[in-house]
Amino acid sequence: MSKVKILTDSSVQITPEEIEKFDIGVVPLTINIDGNTYTDGVDITREEFVKEMDSSNELPKTSQPSIGTFMSVIDKVPEDYTDILSLNMTEAISGTVNAARQVAEMTDRHMEVVDTEFTDRALAFQVIKAAQLAQEGKSIDEIKQAIEVVRDHTYLYMGVTSIENILRGGRLSRFASTLSTLLNINLVLTLKNNSLDIAKRGRGRKTIEKYMSNVMEEIKSLENIKAIGISYVDKMDYVNELKDKLKEIVPDVPLLIRVTSPVIATHAGSGAFAIEFYTE
Repeated sequence: MSKVKILTDSSVQITPEEIEKFDIGVVPLTINIDGNTYTDGVDITREEFVKEMDSSNELPKTSQPSIGTFMSVIDKVPEDYTDILSLNMTEAISGTVNAARQVAEMTDRHMEVVDTEFTDRALAFQVIKAAQLAQEGKSIDEIKQAIEVVRDHTYLYMGVTSIENILRGGRLSRFASTLSTLLNINLVLTLKNNSLDIAKRGRGRKTIEKYMSNVMEEIKSLENIKAIGISYVDKMDYVNELKDKLKEIVPDVPLLIRVTSPVIATHAGSGAFAIEFYTE
């Protein structure tokens, strides 16, 4: 019978309780702030990182896990696991999935790698589903087929209130010439099919609020939403408004609200947030 170990990277939005319950391995990314290097989730918390980022002189730098970091996690996987399945964040944000592919070619274990095309809680939807199926004894192929369905029914919308970080980080470089001349520009971004795109742009937060009102109507109209996540960088005012609205329109759907990972916070900047959900 198959016994599959699920790995992911630390861009995932997942609770310690879920990691323990579903026996998930997390490979940490590396962060550099003003010359100080940290390991995500090991020697710096997400809340600590945001404080450091907001007071830093330069844009923090995040690095994909090294081959050695991946190998150290794999070495801890007991030998009775027949397979290792690594579910990683989208290539639109990081080269982490390519590092995982290199490791899969180097290790003696049977390891397969999936680009989930998402990150944050949207990544966790696939990771948790995969881990649940792994605990049921499903094969690696069965798990991959199931998470493709989750991926295809996942939605991610991000509100960005300051475009400096995301332009400097190069994640919207193709839009730089049209954005850099605009003052007080706010963005709504979507992530789908490994592409980070602008869904709406305008001056002031009203741009985001109006778009998110439409997202709330979309959520209200959808059937069988399985879970919702709201991740944020450092400001809770509008996040609390979204939380209250969601509790009103979909009170029975699980909702997780947490500070996002350093890699997302670095590129999205202060004031950013994301709402993610999936249906079955």
